[in-house]
Amino acid sequence: MRLGQFVMESGGAQVRVWGETDVLVVSAPLPGVLRVRLAPQARANGLSFPRLGEKRSFALRPDLPEAERLSVQEDGETLRVGGGGLTLHLNRVSGAWRVTENPDGKQERELTSVPDWNGDAPTARPALDAERFNLRRSRLSIDAPDGAAYLGFGERVGPLDKRGMHLTFWNTDCYPHHADTDPLYISVPFTTVVQGERAHGIFVDETWRMTADVARTNPNALDFASAGPELDVYVLAGPRPADVLRRYADLTGYSPMPPLWALGAAQSRWGYRTADDLRAVIQGYRERDLPLDSVYIDIEYMDAFKVWTVNRAGFPDLKAFVKEAAKEGVKLVPIIDPGIKAEPGYDVYEEALKNDYLVRTARGDVLVGEVWPDPAVFPDFTRPEVVAWWAARHKLFTDAGIQGQWNDMNEPACFSLALTDKGGARETEGKTLPYDALHGAHSHLEMHNVYANPMSQASRAGYAKYSPQIRPWIISRAGYAGIQRHATVWTGDNAATWSHLALSLPMIGGLGLSGIPFAAADVGGFGGDTTGELLARWYQAAVGYAFLRNHSAQGTADQEPWRFGEPYTSVIHAALELRYRLLPHLYTLAYGASRTGLPILRPLALHHAGDEDALRADSQYLLGQGLMVAPVMAAGHSKRQVYLPAGRWASVFNLAEFGAIHDGPAYVTADAPLHTLPLYLKAGEALPLTEPAAHTTQARWQRVTWLAHLGETGFVGHLYEDAGDGPTEGRFTRLVGDREGGTLSIRRETEGEAALPEQREVLHIIGLEPIREVHGAASFSYEDGVLRLTLPARWEEITVTWVE
Repeated sequence: MRLGQFVMESGGAQVRVWGETDVLVVSAPLPGVLRVRLAPQARANGLSFPRLGEKRSFALRPDLPEAERLSVQEDGETLRVGGGGLTLHLNRVSGAWRVTENPDGKQERELTSVPDWNGDAPTARPALDAERFNLRRSRLSIDAPDGAAYLGFGERVGPLDKRGMHLTFWNTDCYPHHADTDPLYISVPFTTVVQGERAHGIFVDETWRMTADVARTNPNALDFASAGPELDVYVLAGPRPADVLRRYADLTGYSPMPPLWALGAAQSRWGYRTADDLRAVIQGYRERDLPLDSVYIDIEYMDAFKVWTVNRAGFPDLKAFVKEAAKEGVKLVPIIDPGIKAEPGYDVYEEALKNDYLVRTARGDVLVGEVWPDPAVFPDFTRPEVVAWWAARHKLFTDAGIQGQWNDMNEPACFSLALTDKGGARETEGKTLPYDALHGAHSHLEMHNVYANPMSQASRAGYAKYSPQIRPWIISRAGYAGIQRHATVWTGDNAATWSHLALSLPMIGGLGLSGIPFAAADVGGFGGDTTGELLARWYQAAVGYAFLRNHSAQGTADQEPWRFGEPYTSVIHAALELRYRLLPHLYTLAYGASRTGLPILRPLALHHAGDEDALRADSQYLLGQGLMVAPVMAAGHSKRQVYLPAGRWASVFNLAEFGAIHDGPAYVTADAPLHTLPLYLKAGEALPLTEPAAHTTQARWQRVTWLAHLGETGFVGHLYEDAGDGPTEGRFTRLVGDREGGTLSIRRETEGEAALPEQREVLHIIGLEPIREVHGAASFSYEDGVLRLTLPARWEEITVTWVE
């Protein structure tokens, strides 16, 4: 291709380059982010050539600032366009381009090199019954250097590093999935590329069906192929994976802060049918002193599977039940599906039909299919007026006092399509709508992957309108880039097998590395019969999930925590209490995620990018930077191998058993009988913990125990506190221990709201030599290398000295 001509546009914020058929547009939407919009065959694909029309993005945050001003230099065949600290080098003869950064002003570093991009001109539209869609209409090839790892890409099975895999971006209702299933429910065409200690990001903002060949067919290339006419590429600078995630969140938006109760234990089952069923569940938890904060209810609460209705036989007074559950400290989280029953007289259907809010066939009829309701029709959430209408429907929930919901089947799932007398083949892929279904003027082939985003946007808008005083809790089964602004996600319909327990960690970790910091898997497995041992080990592994929901399908064995008797009930009880002890740390991480984009559950590679062993260690994870969680995930095992990256790590199993200290990088063997969860705390870190409780109340902790591991320079811990709901106007505390020789000076630095109650704090410090004296503590004890300090209510500084 030849891109000879160029022009600077929009006050220097955009450069457009074009040739005989193709167009390339460069901009810098944010510092450290360069956008390269590629339009092969633009002359044939649009009437505005060489201009490109405005493009709507469901991924980008709507309040992006004005783009950075660009600079342009010509050097023979090369055009250099700089902005946001990055530079595009474009060969105007071959069309090849690359992006470099120059962070220190001395040496340029190449981030991305694109030797080829091309596409096909549209062909004459054949008869509908013979139509075959071009699923590789636009193509892009990016160099894949030897040794580079590719993290993210949305919801995927397999290892964290997706190099050597072929990936399809097409949200799919997939049950059951396996270790090689592709695609799944959530498509995020964003990857963090790790080369040694450095990282950068690549995001291709295309909602069309797309594939990525990650150095599989060609070991030296990352190849994207889209069914759409363009490839909209964003290159994000690092230099660390955490920096890439922050830039991605700057571009696509940050997750809202969840309410505290959503981080507590949840119980769900497709099979709870009535208020009495839920009462029995709540009673079962309370009688056994098991923590519980929410119960989820599946499709049976509806009247004949009609959304925005309530089955009065099972729930004669929904509002009264919500109040009753709240007295036990339990929230109700109902399911909502997009499929609307096509039933004359049903007000939701009649409104949607009257106002033309529904997806249509290529011939212009309302598309009719089958989900749980049969027949069913589908709202077209890609239109703002439909989003507003769906948001208004949430008044049913808010009037009942409901504060969260579960958006399901929103790939969208469709079990079958109604036949019409007009005939015509309908090409579908999976259990969904046909490629040629219409969302306004756009085909389902373009809008399928993004369908769940505006549906969840409507949910958040509904609560904002009718319950503005709360933080709504919204989870979604499907999503596209940017879903994190509207909802959290879970990994879909998994199975009650050891392999699915093991799959959960790299899947959740991969979602976190795809810009979705709040993600989890169903504890115990959704399909099939779990066992006592599997359920117990799963609860241990889920101690650091962003949210913790036990969920199972009808027809499977009951899997509430007490169903398998002892010793399993006691092990699960201990795991739940450990989860609740960790809530101050988890809540602080959630606050951080809403401001940095960093996930709750973190793969080791996020903080140890240059360590190949850390990159492969996908059966363990970090909570923050310094707490390693290494669950047992195989039947009958009482030991496991744990990888500890560089640093010094203290064994803190169950946060109660303080054992050996290990120097990393190293592999160690952890003794982990059924009642034990291996945990390791890195030197220099301090964790805020609290006492277990039956349910959460507010995130103003009356009791805080700091667990610190003394490093060479001391330690640092963080704690965020607020009301646990509503506006995030709270107090942020840094616990700082400065070490110099044999003296440790400890202080507390506080920012934000000052009216929070004073808490009684206890500080446990690991890694000290025998103590000589302590100044400033109410009391202290020293045993087996652990110093236990009881801190006065209004302490300012404590000094510890020890024998060296």
